[in-house]
Amino acid sequence: MRFLGARSFDPVKAGSPAGQSIAGTISVLALHLGNRSRGFAAALLITTAMVAPMGAAAVAQQPAQAAVQATHAFDLSVTSLEDGIARIGAVSGWRIAYTVALPALDAARTVRGQMSVPAAMDMLLQGTDLGYRLTGADSLVLVSNAEAAGSATLLAPVRVEAEGETAGLPPAYAGGQVATGARLGLLGNQDVMDVPVSVTSYTAERIADQQATTVADVLRNDPSVRALSSSGGMLDSYLIRGFAINTGNAGEVAFNGAYGVAPTYRALTGFAERVEVLKGPSALLSGLAPNSGVGGVINVVPKRAGDTDLTRVGADYGQGEQAGGTVDVSRRFGVDGQFGVRFNGALHDGDTYVDHQTRQSSLGALALDYRGERFRASLDVIDQREDLNAPSREFQVSTGVAMPSAPDGSSNVTHAWEWSDAVDQSALLAGEFDLTPDWMLFGSVGGGSTTVDRLFGYPKIVNSAGDTTDSVSAMRFGTERVTVDAGLRGKFETGAVGHEASLQVGQYRDSLERGAIYDTTVLRSNIYAPVSNAAIAVASPASKPKTSESVLTGVALADTMSFWEDGLLLTLGARHQRIESDNFSTTTGAVTSHYDDSVVTPMAGVVVKPTQKLSVYANYIEGLSKGDIAPNTASNAGEAMAPYVAEQIETGVKFDLDGFGMTAAAFQITKPYGQTVGTVYNADGEQRNRGVELTVFGEITPDIRLLGGVMLMDAELTKTNSAATKGNRPVGVPEAQANLTAEWDTPFARGMTVSGTITHTSSQYIDTANTQSIPEWTTLDLGLRYKTELAKTPVTLRATLQNVTGEEYWSGVNSWSMVTLGAPRTALFSVTADF
Repeated sequence: MRFLGARSFDPVKAGSPAGQSIAGTISVLALHLGNRSRGFAAALLITTAMVAPMGAAAVAQQPAQAAVQATHAFDLSVTSLEDGIARIGAVSGWRIAYTVALPALDAARTVRGQMSVPAAMDMLLQGTDLGYRLTGADSLVLVSNAEAAGSATLLAPVRVEAEGETAGLPPAYAGGQVATGARLGLLGNQDVMDVPVSVTSYTAERIADQQATTVADVLRNDPSVRALSSSGGMLDSYLIRGFAINTGNAGEVAFNGAYGVAPTYRALTGFAERVEVLKGPSALLSGLAPNSGVGGVINVVPKRAGDTDLTRVGADYGQGEQAGGTVDVSRRFGVDGQFGVRFNGALHDGDTYVDHQTRQSSLGALALDYRGERFRASLDVIDQREDLNAPSREFQVSTGVAMPSAPDGSSNVTHAWEWSDAVDQSALLAGEFDLTPDWMLFGSVGGGSTTVDRLFGYPKIVNSAGDTTDSVSAMRFGTERVTVDAGLRGKFETGAVGHEASLQVGQYRDSLERGAIYDTTVLRSNIYAPVSNAAIAVASPASKPKTSESVLTGVALADTMSFWEDGLLLTLGARHQRIESDNFSTTTGAVTSHYDDSVVTPMAGVVVKPTQKLSVYANYIEGLSKGDIAPNTASNAGEAMAPYVAEQIETGVKFDLDGFGMTAAAFQITKPYGQTVGTVYNADGEQRNRGVELTVFGEITPDIRLLGGVMLMDAELTKTNSAATKGNRPVGVPEAQANLTAEWDTPFARGMTVSGTITHTSSQYIDTANTQSIPEWTTLDLGLRYKTELAKTPVTLRATLQNVTGEEYWSGVNSWSMVTLGAPRTALFSVTADF
């Protein structure tokens, strides 16, 4: 009997090109970082040695309906039944045996989508004289149709649609950690092999297995991204390709492609089907980000009801003594399942790993959708709340102070009587209508509101002994946001040239209200031995006067032209963006400054595909941020700078090695900024980031998955107002960032997976003079999960130990030159059950 399945199929041999590529990438990375980052290089080599020999035989089990109907993400194109059987077994872990002769296929056979193994086999065997019989919960044998018809154990083909597929999302890649495509704003959902940009989409499976509670947690997987804020603080901000993405009062994280809907200070992951990150400027594709970030775009794709009923409950404990529960319920109604309902809820409370800190959070997310023959619509409603006592803060550092070494990550100079309460409420209504099979109208309207009340300060490190000073303020913030867009997308041909064109018009509005009362009492403490100062009584502001209002209006047009059966793809487009902004006096309400300007930002991108498994691409694309207003100290006070246009040139290559993917990219981004030269404020400053990115993802064997990569960055202040700073490294931009996660499905315990994650970041400067810095750091996380059945109920148990070695480190420097303390050793535990 011939057997092909998860444990016998090994697509990456030690001497194969794929195996050499993987080993070569790891070796080059280790050698590059070896001298200045010995800890990371050693840990990386240890992980490589650990995962290299792993592999095992499957353990047969008795048939169980839940296991039979379990779905997997298939994306196969094969020319032989033998290859198809092997790859279905590799993706799913099933044992597939046969004694019959396998006929030749007359054409390539495609098995693509989220489905059960029997459904995949039905696709593969269509048109042949073969069927199959179940021989176990995760095994089957191929037989002739005549024999199959007479067998009581023949499984009828069952296709189970998953949430991602029913929502029109690209399917997951082999291994299930990332997707094969992502949403690229104006262009809609696209396959990553077909687009001239670098984009990664992390799946709900990866989010759950990582036990990620926030979007910042998810993006820890990405070597091009770093979180700039403390996870024990009240907000998350990011560094993408060396440029800060500041969250807060504007909607900097997109929700289903729209700004202004996702929670602004911190986005929880309970409602996320995917978390996507597009690296590099993206004015054409996504428009001007509300807080003017140009390093990339973060987009959260919401969950939708799948065709299979889902009732999932979970309980978790960790991050100190935080305990909580989650619920995920999904149903479809109607004769053809046109109406979908999905609800995600979460509630957490308790002490955290940060000293004298407590946290309460809640999430309620309702997703409704309708799927008709030509019309589709969805409505998402989100309510998210987070209350913190003693929220940890980033540290200011006095000029000229030698940076002290980091204390234990649980240390907290914020007092127990300082606090922050944040409430986010938002909704988005979206629809699509097929005018013809090739043309579609689309549009959405939505928005959100955020209210924040808080009492805390901004501690400053004043000497190398770690002494700090602080003073607190009571503040109330309120933000209202509205977003609306409409467009037309379709396909047509002109001779031998295919076209996919998109036209979109949209507008984003926000207004900020703020009330503040500042206390001048100086509070003294120390990062190594925090002092418990007496509580300061500061009255809450009686009102929240409007301080600013912005309107961003854009019109965009793009066309992707295809030549030679998609062997060459050329994308051209441009967006006209208008920026209007007013600032108001908090005492009189009068306009103190006005901004109204516009600019056209183009994009050109090309993809060459010598084969379906190889893409070579290049792009020129611009990013956009609002120009500054000259400050009162300048001789041209009140003058509005033109919008700042960041420019990116990028080239790269993407490989799909039948279950294991690799990408490499080289890029240059230049971004202007405002500065005072003499007495005049102008926009002649410039930062230039040049970098190289390498990423890996997918399965190197059916039992082993890798996810991660490295980014090497040469960043420079190319234009400054001082000869002393020209040529210096920008604040907070490391020379190297690297991640590697390895997962291994153990042979000795069916359903058990062990994992390890190494994260490394090199040193960063705190000041533009490059005299103050924080050192490099490396952390190791270990994980264990176990999938089983209890009383015929699928159950998954997960455990993670973060920062296993107890590294004490400063994790990053934000755009205000404030440093963040890294998290200590901490444990996470969770259990989920599907009923």
